[in-house]
Amino acid sequence: MADAAVQDRVLLPPEPKASLLQSRGMVGFLFMLPALAFLLIFLTYPLGLGVWLGFTDTRIGRDGVWIGLENYQLLWDDSLFWLSVFNTLLYTITASILKFALGLWLALILNEHLPFKSFFRAVLLLPWVVPTVLSAIAFWWIYDSQFSVISWGMIELGIIDMPINFLGDMENARASVIAANVWRGIPFVAITLLAGLQTISPSLHEAATLDGATGWQRFRYITLPMLSPLIAVVMTFSVLFTFTDFQLIYVLTRGGPLNATHLMATLSFQRAIPGGQLGEGAAIAVAMIPFLLAAILFSYFGLQRRKWQQGGAD
Repeated sequence: MADAAVQDRVLLPPEPKASLLQSRGMVGFLFMLPALAFLLIFLTYPLGLGVWLGFTDTRIGRDGVWIGLENYQLLWDDSLFWLSVFNTLLYTITASILKFALGLWLALILNEHLPFKSFFRAVLLLPWVVPTVLSAIAFWWIYDSQFSVISWGMIELGIIDMPINFLGDMENARASVIAANVWRGIPFVAITLLAGLQTISPSLHEAATLDGATGWQRFRYITLPMLSPLIAVVMTFSVLFTFTDFQLIYVLTRGGPLNATHLMATLSFQRAIPGGQLGEGAAIAVAMIPFLLAAILFSYFGLQRRKWQQGGAD
């Protein structure tokens, strides 16, 4: 019997080893290669080239030489650059706060049992679906100094006597571009938060109502804590989209009047392409990176906090 068992073991064929292509890790890597190539070509290389150009005096039609931090030293003493930083921060902070407040308000309304709720959700997406340039052209007509529909309506109602110079006055121009950005960005915030609201169990609100909690208390102690991780992600993307906005500003004002609406993105383009100073324009673009990293880190560390994830203490 022992000899037969030994013979059976000897005659059994060896188990085939998994080839390199059949291993799960290698298959996953092969599927990731197209995305990796895409990121390297269209993200990593332009980013690296931009950082390199920021340390050179490259101009359009002429190769530059390494000048170190000279471009950044010039920007440090450039009043227009600091004005663009102020405009960018004002534009980003104000628009992001308004988009969050109005988007959350719309999400809470659309989460209720309303007639034609699906229709209103579809309509809400229109500002986000329409190309940015078309939206900017529409607002350019709405803000026209002579044919503005807003001015016409207010004149007909007897509120004002003459058309409002929306894009010709510094303060009006800043408020106008912020309003256009808010109109375009609200759908992203509202639909994303609405998806988060759909995941909150109604039994939590029912139990809180039975315990005598008011609507504000249910929102503060149930809805808001459970939405906090999603709010961190939504606000991070909102800040990134707003901080790097270019098309809306360029079509509406091109940074005017008197550079009142120049953002870092538009100033970088103006210095690099029309101005021909690629090195200086790249330096302005690189100067945006610390602000973008701060927004990303805010989201990352916010999501790691137990208080934001579970509504409890750290």
